[in-house]
Formats: sequence, structure tokens, C-alpha cells
Amino acid sequence: MFEYTKQILLKVSFDKKLFRKELAKAMTWLKNDEKHMLRLWCIATFGRHYYDVISEVFRKVS
Repeated sequence: MFEYTKQILLKVSFDKKLFRKELAKAMTWLKNDEKHMLRLWCIATFGRHYYDVISEVFRKVS
């Protein structure tokens, strides 16, 4: 599911609302270790544009 989530996020990264929605949805089915890896990947890949969204979604999960 981790790889699938990465593909989805890459496809919806043009829209902030879609990105937030898909990232939040992924938090419901990923395992804890996958969530940690996804957080690191998201920051590295999208941190420049969506750091606020990434922080918000992962803060709600913690």
C-alpha cells in the first residue's frame, strides 16, 4: 500500500485539497512504520509546496 499511496499522491499533487484528502485517507490504512516512511518521503518530495498540509495531516495522526 505504501507504493500505491506514493503513486496516488504524485498524481494528485497538482491540487492542494486533493493532496490533503488522499494523504489523510492513506493514514487510515497504512501501518505505523509505513506512515513514518511516507512522512519522510512526503517532506522530501512535496515539502517545498505542501509542508503545511503534510504537518497538519501527520499531527492529527500522532
